[in-house]
Amino acid sequence: MDPQRTASSGAPGNPARPEDRPARLSVGVVGAGRVGTALGAALAQAGHRVVAAAAVSDRSLRRAEERLPGAALVTPQEVVAAADLVLLTVPDDVLPELAAGLVATDVPVTGKLVAHTSGRYGTAVLDPIARAGGLPLALHPVMTFTGRPDDVNRLSGISFGVTAPDTLRPVAEALVLEMGGEPAWIAEDRRALYHAALAGAANHLVTLVVESMDLLGRAGVPEPGRMLGPLLGASLDNALRLGIDGLTGPVARGDAGTVAGHVAELERVSPEGRGAYVALARLTADRALAAGLLKPEDAERLLEALAD
Repeated sequence: MDPQRTASSGAPGNPARPEDRPARLSVGVVGAGRVGTALGAALAQAGHRVVAAAAVSDRSLRRAEERLPGAALVTPQEVVAAADLVLLTVPDDVLPELAAGLVATDVPVTGKLVAHTSGRYGTAVLDPIARAGGLPLALHPVMTFTGRPDDVNRLSGISFGVTAPDTLRPVAEALVLEMGGEPAWIAEDRRALYHAALAGAANHLVTLVVESMDLLGRAGVPEPGRMLGPLLGASLDNALRLGIDGLTGPVARGDAGTVAGHVAELERVSPEGRGAYVALARLTADRALAAGLLKPEDAERLLEALAD
Protein backbone atom coordinates (compact mmCIF):
# COMPACT_ATOMS: atom_id res chain seq x y z
CA MET A 1 0.00 0.00 0.00
CA ASP A 2 1.26 3.51 -0.81
CA PRO A 3 1.81 5.39 2.50
CA GLN A 4 0.42 8.52 0.85
CA ARG A 5 -2.90 6.80 0.19
CA THR A 6 -4.88 9.05 2.49
CA ALA A 7 -8.39 10.41 2.46
CA SER A 8 -9.34 13.54 0.58
CA SER A 9 -12.50 15.52 0.17
CA GLY A 10 -14.52 15.89 -2.98
CA ALA A 11 -13.82 18.51 -5.61
CA PRO A 12 -14.72 22.11 -4.74
CA GLY A 13 -18.39 22.73 -5.37
CA ASN A 14 -19.05 19.02 -5.67
CA PRO A 15 -18.61 17.54 -2.17
CA ALA A 16 -18.45 13.77 -2.17
CA ARG A 17 -20.10 11.53 0.31
CA PRO A 18 -17.55 10.04 2.73
CA GLU A 19 -17.88 6.61 1.20
CA ASP A 20 -17.33 8.04 -2.30
CA ARG A 21 -14.02 9.74 -1.52
CA PRO A 22 -10.88 8.26 -3.09
CA ALA A 23 -8.44 6.13 -1.10
CA ARG A 24 -11.08 4.62 1.17
CA LEU A 25 -9.62 1.81 3.25
CA SER A 26 -10.95 -1.58 4.23
CA VAL A 27 -10.60 -1.71 8.01
CA GLY A 28 -10.20 -4.68 10.32
CA VAL A 29 -10.44 -4.65 14.12
CA VAL A 30 -8.58 -7.19 16.24
CA GLY A 31 -10.07 -6.83 19.70
CA ALA A 32 -13.61 -5.58 19.30
CA GLY A 33 -13.88 -4.04 22.75
CA ARG A 34 -14.90 -0.54 23.75
CA VAL A 35 -12.02 1.23 22.01
CA GLY A 36 -11.88 -0.92 18.90
CA THR A 37 -15.56 -0.64 18.09
CA ALA A 38 -15.58 3.12 18.77
CA LEU A 39 -12.65 3.74 16.42
CA GLY A 40 -14.03 1.36 13.85
CA ALA A 41 -17.39 3.14 13.91
CA ALA A 42 -15.66 6.52 13.60
CA LEU A 43 -13.69 5.35 10.59
CA ALA A 44 -16.89 4.00 9.05
CA GLN A 45 -18.51 7.41 9.51
CA ALA A 46 -15.54 8.87 7.62
CA GLY A 47 -16.32 6.57 4.71
CA HIS A 48 -13.95 3.67 5.28
CA ARG A 49 -15.32 0.12 5.23
CA VAL A 50 -15.04 -2.01 8.35
CA VAL A 51 -14.86 -5.44 6.76
CA ALA A 52 -13.83 -7.75 9.59
CA ALA A 53 -13.47 -7.96 13.34
CA ALA A 54 -12.16 -10.45 15.87
CA ALA A 55 -13.71 -10.74 19.31
CA VAL A 56 -13.36 -13.18 22.17
CA SER A 57 -16.02 -12.55 24.80
CA ASP A 58 -19.76 -12.71 24.22
CA ARG A 59 -19.99 -9.03 25.15
CA SER A 60 -17.41 -8.07 22.55
CA LEU A 61 -19.16 -10.16 19.92
CA ARG A 62 -22.46 -8.40 20.64
CA ARG A 63 -20.75 -5.01 20.61
CA ALA A 64 -19.13 -5.76 17.25
CA GLU A 65 -22.45 -6.84 15.77
CA GLU A 66 -24.14 -3.67 17.00
CA ARG A 67 -21.46 -1.09 16.25
CA LEU A 68 -19.71 -2.60 13.24
CA PRO A 69 -22.61 -3.85 11.11
CA GLY A 70 -21.50 -5.73 8.05
CA ALA A 71 -18.14 -6.71 9.51
CA ALA A 72 -17.39 -10.41 9.31
CA LEU A 73 -16.61 -11.89 12.73
CA VAL A 74 -13.54 -13.99 12.06
CA THR A 75 -10.12 -14.92 13.46
CA PRO A 76 -7.37 -12.31 13.93
CA GLN A 77 -5.46 -13.76 11.00
CA GLU A 78 -8.50 -13.44 8.76
CA VAL A 79 -9.01 -9.86 9.90
CA VAL A 80 -5.47 -8.96 8.88
CA ALA A 81 -5.80 -10.72 5.55
CA ALA A 82 -9.02 -8.85 4.73
CA ALA A 83 -7.98 -5.30 5.66
CA ASP A 84 -5.84 -2.43 4.38
CA LEU A 85 -5.86 -0.88 7.86
CA VAL A 86 -5.73 -3.18 10.89
CA LEU A 87 -6.55 -1.85 14.36
CA LEU A 88 -4.97 -3.88 17.15
CA THR A 89 -7.15 -2.78 20.07
CA VAL A 90 -6.12 -5.29 22.72
CA PRO A 91 -4.80 -4.91 26.28
CA ASP A 92 -1.23 -3.65 26.59
CA ASP A 93 0.14 -6.90 27.96
CA VAL A 94 -1.29 -8.86 25.02
CA LEU A 95 0.06 -6.61 22.28
CA PRO A 96 3.68 -7.83 21.98
CA GLU A 97 2.62 -11.47 21.77
CA LEU A 98 -0.12 -10.64 19.28
CA ALA A 99 2.23 -8.74 16.98
CA ALA A 100 4.77 -11.56 16.99
CA GLY A 101 2.10 -14.23 16.72
CA LEU A 102 0.45 -12.73 13.66
CA VAL A 103 3.75 -12.74 11.78
CA ALA A 104 4.51 -16.28 12.91
CA THR A 105 1.33 -17.49 11.21
CA ASP A 106 2.56 -16.05 7.88
CA VAL A 107 -0.52 -13.87 7.50
CA PRO A 108 0.28 -11.29 4.77
CA VAL A 109 1.06 -7.85 6.23
CA THR A 110 3.14 -6.29 3.46
CA GLY A 111 1.85 -2.82 2.62
CA LYS A 112 -0.86 -2.91 5.28
CA LEU A 113 -1.27 -0.18 7.87
CA VAL A 114 -1.21 -1.79 11.31
CA ALA A 115 -2.15 0.54 14.15
CA HIS A 116 -2.35 -0.20 17.85
CA THR A 117 -4.11 1.99 20.40
CA SER A 118 -1.94 1.38 23.46
CA GLY A 119 -0.76 4.43 25.36
CA ARG A 120 2.21 2.54 26.75
CA TYR A 121 3.84 1.52 23.50
CA GLY A 122 5.13 3.34 20.45
CA THR A 123 5.79 1.54 17.18
CA ALA A 124 8.70 -0.62 18.39
CA VAL A 125 6.22 -3.17 19.73
CA LEU A 126 5.15 -3.69 16.11
CA ASP A 127 8.71 -4.37 14.90
CA PRO A 128 7.88 -7.99 13.91
CA ILE A 129 5.12 -6.66 11.67
CA ALA A 130 7.32 -3.89 10.28
CA ARG A 131 10.08 -6.37 9.44
CA ALA A 132 7.50 -8.38 7.54
CA GLY A 133 6.54 -5.37 5.45
CA GLY A 134 3.73 -3.87 7.52
CA LEU A 135 3.37 -0.13 8.13
CA PRO A 136 3.27 0.50 11.91
CA LEU A 137 1.32 3.25 13.68
CA ALA A 138 0.61 4.00 17.34
CA LEU A 139 -2.68 5.90 17.70
CA HIS A 140 -3.73 6.27 21.33
CA PRO A 141 -7.02 8.10 21.97
CA VAL A 142 -6.76 10.15 25.16
CA MET A 143 -10.23 9.35 26.40
CA THR A 144 -12.06 6.87 28.59
CA PHE A 145 -14.65 4.67 26.91
CA THR A 146 -17.68 3.10 28.55
CA GLY A 147 -18.95 0.84 25.77
CA ARG A 148 -22.04 2.99 25.29
CA PRO A 149 -23.21 4.29 21.89
CA ASP A 150 -21.96 7.79 22.67
CA ASP A 151 -18.34 6.59 22.73
CA VAL A 152 -17.92 7.67 19.11
CA ASN A 153 -18.99 11.19 20.03
CA ARG A 154 -16.29 11.26 22.71
CA LEU A 155 -13.66 11.24 19.96
CA SER A 156 -14.61 14.73 18.80
CA GLY A 157 -11.81 17.15 19.63
CA ILE A 158 -9.77 14.79 21.83
CA SER A 159 -6.03 14.30 21.55
CA PHE A 160 -4.43 11.15 20.15
CA GLY A 161 -0.92 10.29 21.26
CA VAL A 162 0.68 9.41 17.93
CA THR A 163 3.99 7.72 17.18
CA ALA A 164 4.88 6.76 13.62
CA PRO A 165 7.81 6.60 11.21
CA ASP A 166 8.38 9.92 9.46
CA THR A 167 7.08 8.56 6.16
CA LEU A 168 3.79 7.58 7.78
CA ARG A 169 3.15 10.76 9.76
CA PRO A 170 0.80 12.20 7.10
CA VAL A 171 -1.20 8.98 7.11
CA ALA A 172 -1.40 8.87 10.91
CA GLU A 173 -2.45 12.50 11.04
CA ALA A 174 -5.14 11.99 8.40
CA LEU A 175 -6.62 9.01 10.21
CA VAL A 176 -6.77 10.84 13.53
CA LEU A 177 -8.38 13.89 11.95
CA GLU A 178 -10.94 11.70 10.19
CA MET A 179 -11.90 10.18 13.53
CA GLY A 180 -12.48 13.68 14.91
CA GLY A 181 -9.30 13.86 16.98
CA GLU A 182 -6.18 15.98 17.11
CA PRO A 183 -2.76 14.30 16.74
CA ALA A 184 -0.12 14.95 19.39
CA TRP A 185 3.26 13.53 18.41
CA ILE A 186 5.01 11.47 21.10
CA ALA A 187 8.59 10.26 20.68
CA GLU A 188 9.14 6.52 20.97
CA ASP A 189 11.30 6.88 24.08
CA ARG A 190 8.73 9.11 25.81
CA ARG A 191 5.72 6.81 25.52
CA ALA A 192 6.04 5.34 29.02
CA LEU A 193 6.28 8.80 30.59
CA TYR A 194 3.38 10.05 28.48
CA HIS A 195 1.19 7.15 29.53
CA ALA A 196 2.18 7.35 33.20
CA ALA A 197 1.10 11.00 33.22
CA LEU A 198 -2.29 10.20 31.72
CA ALA A 199 -2.96 7.17 33.90
CA GLY A 200 -1.90 9.02 37.02
CA ALA A 201 -4.27 11.87 36.28
CA ALA A 202 -7.32 9.96 35.05
CA ASN A 203 -7.20 6.72 37.03
CA HIS A 204 -6.04 8.18 40.32
CA LEU A 205 -8.57 10.98 40.04
CA VAL A 206 -11.34 8.39 40.09
CA THR A 207 -9.83 6.74 43.15
CA LEU A 208 -9.45 10.07 44.95
CA VAL A 209 -13.02 11.10 44.22
CA VAL A 210 -14.48 7.75 45.29
CA GLU A 211 -12.41 7.84 48.47
CA SER A 212 -13.61 11.38 49.23
CA MET A 213 -17.21 10.38 48.61
CA ASP A 214 -16.83 7.45 50.98
CA LEU A 215 -15.32 9.64 53.70
CA LEU A 216 -18.03 12.26 53.28
CA GLY A 217 -20.63 9.52 53.61
CA ARG A 218 -19.02 8.42 56.88
CA ALA A 219 -19.12 12.05 57.99
CA GLY A 220 -22.89 12.04 57.48
CA VAL A 221 -23.17 13.84 54.13
CA PRO A 222 -26.24 12.37 52.38
CA GLU A 223 -25.21 13.22 48.79
CA PRO A 224 -21.41 13.35 48.61
CA GLY A 225 -21.33 13.64 44.83
CA ARG A 226 -23.58 16.66 44.85
CA MET A 227 -21.34 18.34 47.42
CA LEU A 228 -18.11 17.52 45.62
CA GLY A 229 -19.20 18.34 42.05
CA PRO A 230 -18.88 22.16 42.12
CA LEU A 231 -15.70 22.06 44.21
CA LEU A 232 -13.94 19.54 41.99
CA GLY A 233 -15.12 21.26 38.82
CA ALA A 234 -13.62 24.54 40.01
CA SER A 235 -10.41 22.84 41.16
CA LEU A 236 -9.94 21.10 37.81
CA ASP A 237 -10.58 24.32 35.93
CA ASN A 238 -8.08 26.17 38.11
CA ALA A 239 -5.43 23.50 37.63
CA LEU A 240 -5.82 23.40 33.84
CA ARG A 241 -5.83 27.18 33.48
CA LEU A 242 -3.43 28.27 36.21
CA GLY A 243 -1.25 25.28 37.02
CA ILE A 244 0.13 25.28 40.55
CA ASP A 245 -1.02 28.89 40.95
CA GLY A 246 -4.55 27.52 41.16
CA LEU A 247 -3.71 25.67 44.38
CA THR A 248 -5.83 26.40 47.47
CA GLY A 249 -6.37 24.68 50.79
CA PRO A 250 -4.46 24.01 54.01
CA VAL A 251 -1.20 22.90 52.37
CA ALA A 252 -1.04 26.05 50.26
CA ARG A 253 -1.75 28.12 53.38
CA GLY A 254 0.83 26.30 55.47
CA ASP A 255 -1.79 25.17 58.01
CA ALA A 256 0.29 22.41 59.60
CA GLY A 257 -2.14 21.93 62.47
CA THR A 258 -5.05 21.32 60.13
CA VAL A 259 -3.03 18.86 58.07
CA ALA A 260 -1.94 17.02 61.21
CA GLY A 261 -5.59 16.74 62.24
CA HIS A 262 -6.46 15.28 58.85
CA VAL A 263 -3.70 12.70 59.11
CA ALA A 264 -4.79 11.63 62.59
CA GLU A 265 -8.45 11.25 61.60
CA LEU A 266 -7.60 9.33 58.44
CA GLU A 267 -5.40 7.00 60.44
CA ARG A 268 -8.48 6.16 62.51
CA VAL A 269 -11.00 5.88 59.68
CA SER A 270 -9.04 4.93 56.55
CA PRO A 271 -5.37 3.95 57.00
CA GLU A 272 -5.02 3.33 53.26
CA GLY A 273 -6.47 6.76 52.55
CA ARG A 274 -4.05 8.26 55.05
CA GLY A 275 -1.10 6.93 53.06
CA ALA A 276 -2.39 8.50 49.86
CA TYR A 277 -3.17 11.78 51.61
CA VAL A 278 0.34 12.01 53.10
CA ALA A 279 2.07 11.21 49.80
CA LEU A 280 0.04 13.75 47.85
CA ALA A 281 0.33 16.40 50.57
CA ARG A 282 4.12 16.05 50.48
CA LEU A 283 4.17 16.41 46.72
CA THR A 284 1.82 19.40 46.96
CA ALA A 285 4.05 21.05 49.57
CA ASP A 286 7.15 20.49 47.42
CA ARG A 287 5.50 22.04 44.38
CA ALA A 288 4.05 24.95 46.37
CA LEU A 289 7.46 25.65 47.89
CA ALA A 290 9.19 25.55 44.50
CA ALA A 291 6.58 27.93 43.07
CA GLY A 292 7.02 30.42 45.90
CA LEU A 293 3.50 29.88 47.21
CA LEU A 294 4.72 28.40 50.48
CA LYS A 295 7.33 29.86 52.83
CA PRO A 296 10.22 27.55 53.77
CA GLU A 297 9.34 27.67 57.47
CA ASP A 298 5.72 26.74 56.71
CA ALA A 299 6.88 23.91 54.48
CA GLU A 300 9.08 22.59 57.28
CA ARG A 301 6.15 22.49 59.72
CA LEU A 302 3.99 20.77 57.12
CA LEU A 303 6.58 18.10 56.48
CA GLU A 304 6.86 17.47 60.22
CA ALA A 305 3.08 16.97 60.35
CA LEU A 306 3.34 14.56 57.42
CA ALA A 307 6.23 12.53 58.84
CA ASP A 308 5.65 8.79 59.25
